[in-house]
Amino acid sequence: MRAIKLILAYDGTDFHGWQRQVNVRTVQAELERTAARVLQGPVSSKGASRTDAGVHALGQVARLLTDSPIPIENLRRALADRLPADMALRYAAEAPPEFDPAGHALGKLYRYRICNRQTRPVEPHVRRYCWHVWYRLDLEAMRSAAHVLVGTHDFAAFAGRGSPRESTVRAIRRFDIRRSYDELLIDVDGDGFLYNQVRNMVGTLVEIGRGHWPAERMSAILASRDRRTAGPTAPPHGLCLQWVRYPPQPEAADGT
Repeated sequence: MRAIKLILAYDGTDFHGWQRQVNVRTVQAELERTAARVLQGPVSSKGASRTDAGVHALGQVARLLTDSPIPIENLRRALADRLPADMALRYAAEAPPEFDPAGHALGKLYRYRICNRQTRPVEPHVRRYCWHVWYRLDLEAMRSAAHVLVGTHDFAAFAGRGSPRESTVRAIRRFDIRRSYDELLIDVDGDGFLYNQVRNMVGTLVEIGRGHWPAERMSAILASRDRRTAGPTAPPHGLCLQWVRYPPQPEAADGT
């Protein structure tokens, strides 16, 4: 069986997430359907991140398994041409048969975008990809609270119901918040994330930014390990998987 490493971008608006499901449109199902037509045979895929419904990606990594001998350049061109309009192929290359896009990942970077102005955004590039928060947010308070989350901690207070039961300990390497005109860009770089963890952390930071809670409360929330102490879950459309990090290794064949 031949393994192909793909890097995909997609607009998550009209998808019910990454993972294949019955009777709904998903990224994985569209990828496999398109690849099967191109390769004229069965395929299977695995993604690095099971993004939720409405969540976007610029750097989702996937492994495609196939028996087809099609040259990689032909596959790259055909797949890029035939994917639906809300998906794009950014990279395709041969990979070792044992490549596991989820298991071999060293870390992921997610970006959350907040449109922070009074007027509701009507621009498609803002409305579809940013959470509109009309009240002015205190950037310094949010940064102070986010700093508490950097490092290795038990993030049970920010775990959604679909999180694994065995461990809720994760490591965050970087948690940056910056303002760009009327947008807040929140970048979270970690070794892995629990279900809804990033969106729950963002929702909590917004409660602090709007003055409902002091920044100092973040330490108590983290220590509580109780989801009920944290803020609401931020909506999915503001979240985007930027990239997935892997150990350096030579490609099995020429890539891009």
